[in-house]
Amino acid sequence: MLERLFRLREHGTDARTELLAGVTTFLTMAYIIFVNPEILSGTGMDRDAVFVATCLAAVTGTLIMAFVANWPIGMAPGMGLNAFFAFTIVGTLGYSWQQALGAVFISGVIFLIITITGIRSWLIAGIPRSLRAAIAAGIGLFLAIIALSSSGIVVAHPATKIALGNLTEPGALYAILGFFIIAALDALRVRGAILIGILVVTVLSMVLGHNSFSGIVAAPPSLAPTFLQLDIMGALQAGFVHVILVLVLVEVFDATGTMIGVAKRANLITEDNPGRLNRALFSDSTAIVAGSLLGTSSTTAYVESAAGVQAGGRTGLTALTVAVLFLLALFFSPLAGSVPAYATAPALLYVAGLMLREITEIDWDDVTEATPAALATLAMPFTYSIANGLAFGFISYVVLKFSTGRARDVHPACFVVAVLFVVKFAFFAE
Repeated sequence: MLERLFRLREHGTDARTELLAGVTTFLTMAYIIFVNPEILSGTGMDRDAVFVATCLAAVTGTLIMAFVANWPIGMAPGMGLNAFFAFTIVGTLGYSWQQALGAVFISGVIFLIITITGIRSWLIAGIPRSLRAAIAAGIGLFLAIIALSSSGIVVAHPATKIALGNLTEPGALYAILGFFIIAALDALRVRGAILIGILVVTVLSMVLGHNSFSGIVAAPPSLAPTFLQLDIMGALQAGFVHVILVLVLVEVFDATGTMIGVAKRANLITEDNPGRLNRALFSDSTAIVAGSLLGTSSTTAYVESAAGVQAGGRTGLTALTVAVLFLLALFFSPLAGSVPAYATAPALLYVAGLMLREITEIDWDDVTEATPAALATLAMPFTYSIANGLAFGFISYVVLKFSTGRARDVHPACFVVAVLFVVKFAFFAE
């Protein structure tokens, strides 16, 4: 049956290799079941329900990837997108989390349409590599400021805006310890380094009396507080246009780039043969819609899937294994509810550092490429908004290219996005 479903021999693999690859991928991305509820619960969402929604969204998206695309890629609510949901849409713009879920649903539908029609490929081709790299790096910095502030390492200051917090506080010390554990284990190529770091800090804080133990295994909590709670009509108001635009753009760049990168590493696509890329793209767009109905931020492909590919994963059986493990994770809700913010902060900070590697893709010798990229990267943390970073980057790119006589360098897709952001600032400013 497995051979018939996943064509193992054709891909030069076997069931044992695929299962081990699935376990490897799960261990590298399982941190999201602790981090996502911590971030989204700050909006007023029920933490236990978000935990269930996170696991089920991962299961749904990864199963679609397994059976529709037959690719070894894990899906789950994405880092950066969850921060945009919680800290920008709800925290800064003041919308309700129900409206934010509605925006995720709409973006998922748009994502599905542009994937089916081929517009997604047009968008990807039209965004310059420097800006794509800057977006990833900027989201990394955005995650970093969230991690540093949630752990108390960085605090608000009336004169300097931000300042160093009290590093003798338990939360800050735990976060520092967790970061070094994760970095050291990852450097030693230990699978699940991020997950291990979160669990070590959580258990240690319990042992030392700074955190309470709520148990490890229990029946899954109720999904009712978030299930079908999205407010689609509330998200259709004019002020949400740029929110939906940002969601779609980040989803497009993040998911597409990740899938192509992992698929190339697994030799599933080449320059001349896209393989099952279209099916994989369909998988992630439908997963976003499903996640919004369950009650979580946008679901996307995880770059950590490369770890499973490195372990030999080549087919959807690897993805199926990941899905089954996320399903089993539903029974660990007491442990997830016991994970404090200072235990997940190191994971955020470490992921942020990994995302900053993208800045090497920026053409720093060309001012018309480097300046917009720098603006996009810096604006995200300094304005506390991924949306503003994207706007600064796209608008400045078009302005600089046109003002230096290089208008031909601007793809129509890039020009359209820039104009949409200008319209947003001119007519829909908060």
